[in-house]
Amino acid sequence: MAKKQFKTESKRLLDLMINSIYTHREIFLRELISNASDAIDKIYYKALTDESISFDKDSYYIKVVTDKANRILRISDTGIGMTKEELDDNLGVIAKSGSLAFKKEVELKDGHDIIGQFGVGFYSAFMVSDTVTVISKAYGSDDAYKWQSGGVDGYTIEPCEKDTVGTDVILKIKENTEDEKYDEYLEEYRLKAIIKKYSDFVRYPIKMDITGKRLKEGSEKEYEDYKEEQTVNSMVPIWKRNKNELTKEDYEDFYSEKHYGFDKPIKYIHISVDGVVSYNAILFIPEKMPFDFYTKEYEKGLELYSKGVMIMNKCPDLLPDYFSFVKGLVDSEDLSLNISREILQHDRQLKLIAKNIKNKIKSELENLLKNERDKYGEFYKAFGRQLKYGIYSEYGSNKETLQDLLMFYSSKEKKPVTLEEYVSRMPEEQKYIYYAAGESNERIEKLPQAELISDKGYEILYFTDDVDEFSVKMMMTYKDKEFRSVSSSDLGIEIEEKKSLSDTEEKGNKELFEHMKSILSGKVKDVKASVRLKNHPVCLSTEGELTIEMEKVLNSMPNSPEIKADKVLEINTDHEVFKSLKEAYENDKEKLNLYTNLLYNQALLIEGLPIGDPVEFTNNICKIMK
Repeated sequence: MAKKQFKTESKRLLDLMINSIYTHREIFLRELISNASDAIDKIYYKALTDESISFDKDSYYIKVVTDKANRILRISDTGIGMTKEELDDNLGVIAKSGSLAFKKEVELKDGHDIIGQFGVGFYSAFMVSDTVTVISKAYGSDDAYKWQSGGVDGYTIEPCEKDTVGTDVILKIKENTEDEKYDEYLEEYRLKAIIKKYSDFVRYPIKMDITGKRLKEGSEKEYEDYKEEQTVNSMVPIWKRNKNELTKEDYEDFYSEKHYGFDKPIKYIHISVDGVVSYNAILFIPEKMPFDFYTKEYEKGLELYSKGVMIMNKCPDLLPDYFSFVKGLVDSEDLSLNISREILQHDRQLKLIAKNIKNKIKSELENLLKNERDKYGEFYKAFGRQLKYGIYSEYGSNKETLQDLLMFYSSKEKKPVTLEEYVSRMPEEQKYIYYAAGESNERIEKLPQAELISDKGYEILYFTDDVDEFSVKMMMTYKDKEFRSVSSSDLGIEIEEKKSLSDTEEKGNKELFEHMKSILSGKVKDVKASVRLKNHPVCLSTEGELTIEMEKVLNSMPNSPEIKADKVLEINTDHEVFKSLKEAYENDKEKLNLYTNLLYNQALLIEGLPIGDPVEFTNNICKIMK
C-alpha cells in the first residue's frame, strides 16, 4: 500500500509537536481522552436535531486498555467515528481541527462545549509511541478504516473490520531509554493517576480494567487474582453542582481529595459567574500554614481547568501574592489557550477573573472578621504576616485592599484589634496611632518609652512581627491618622510643665550632656533630658524614619551592610541616677565615663540590642560594686 505524505509544512510541525510544544509527556493521554469526549459530544449534538438518533448516555464511554506484553495502549470511544475522507483530512493535515469545524457547523446547546479546537493534540501521541494506529467507523457508515503512521515519514489508510461505531487509537509504546522510562504509560496505576489529574471531570465515563488480588470466597488466607472494569473519573465536577445540594462535608472531602492540605479549611468559597467572562471556582482558606509556605519551594496558584480538563496545576496569575495561601481551582470556557493547551495566553479574560477572585477573597475575609472573630483570629495567626507583606510590597499600592484586614495586639484590650477599632476609640486630642515594637508582648509592656503614652491613657499597638513597622511606614496613615512609634523623638504630646522643665534641664546641663555625647561618640546622635520617662533612669529614642527594631531586622538579613538608626540617649533628670551623673561630672570625670557607658549599655539591653563589649560591661559593674 502506498504511503501518503503529510501535507504542506506538516512534517516540520509534527517534529515540533513531538519535541517542543509539550513540556510534559503525560499530556498525550489528556489530549486523546479530550478527542474521544469530543467524538461522543458530536453524537449528542446530532441527537438534538435528529430524532432518529437515540442518545442513551449509558451507552457512551471512553475505554483505556493496556497490553504490557506487546507494549500496546488503546484508547477507545463510542463516539461518532470518522470516514475515510475525515481520517485523511483531519489526521493528514496537522493543526486542522475536526472539532473546530464541527463547532462552527452546529449551535451548541445544554451548556456543553467541544474541548479540542487546535487539531494538534492527537499528534502528542508520537511523544510516547513508535507507531500510532487509528481504527474508526463513522456513524451511518457500513465501512471502517485504519489510519497508521510512524511519524514524519507519512501515513497509510486502508479498509478494515470494526463491528461498532467509534474510534480506537492504538499506541505502540516506545522502549525505555537512559533518560525516559516509557513503561510507566503501560502501568494501570500511572494511567489512572494521569486520568484523575487531567481528565477527572470529562463528562463521560472513562473505564479501565483494573487488576488486583482478593481473598478467595470461603478462605481466610488464600488470595486470587481478579480483573474488573471500573470507571476511574468523577465526571460531574463539584463546582458545577448546585450549591444548595452541597454540604460542608462535601467541600471538606473535596479539599482532602485534592490534597490541598492535611487540615480542614476555615472557609470555602463557591463562585459561579455568567457574564462577560463565565467561570466557576471553588476556593479554600486553609486553617494552618503549609510547612513550606515561606520557602522557595512553595508554589502559589489555583488549578486551572478549561471545560473540565486541567490546563495548569498552578496558575499563579489568578492570585495576588498576598493571597497566595488560598487553595482551589477555576474552570472557564472563555480562556484563550495556546496551541498545546498547557500554557495560558495572558489576556483580558484572565485578568478579569483574577480581579474578581481577589475581590471575592477580600469580601469573605471581611465577613469572617465581622461575623466569626474567633475563626478570623485563627486565620490571622497563620497568615496575617502575609497580609502585612502585601502592604509592604509594591510600594504600598495594596494598602486600600488590605489595611482593614490587619490586626495588632492592644495594650488596652489585651487582645488583637483592627485599625478601625483603634481609631474609633481615640480621644479627640490624640494626634497619632501609637505603636511599640519588640520581640514579644511581654517585652514591649516593660519598655520605658511607653510610660508617657500610657499615663495619657492612650492605646498602644504592639508590633512583634519583623514586617510590622515596614508595613505601617509604607501605609503612612490610616484614616488620616499618622503612625508614631513610642520611641520616636517627637511623640506629639504637649506636657507644658514637663517640657518647660526639660528645656531648663537641657540648658542647665548642656555641658554635661555634651560631655556624655563625646564619651559615646559614634554610638548615639545626641544625649538629652527626657520628657517621656517617669520611673526608669534611661532609654533610647530615635530620630528619622529608621527605628531600632527596623535596624535589627535589616541587620539580620544575609549580606546586609551594617545599618544604624539615629539613636538618642534620653536621661530621666528626676531620677536619683541623674544626681550621681551630675556629681561625677563636677568631681570625677573617670567615674562619669563609667556611668555613661553603663547607662548606654543598660539602654541597649532594654531594647534587646547586643552590647558591644560584654567583658568591659561586666568589669564596669564590678567597679561600681567595689
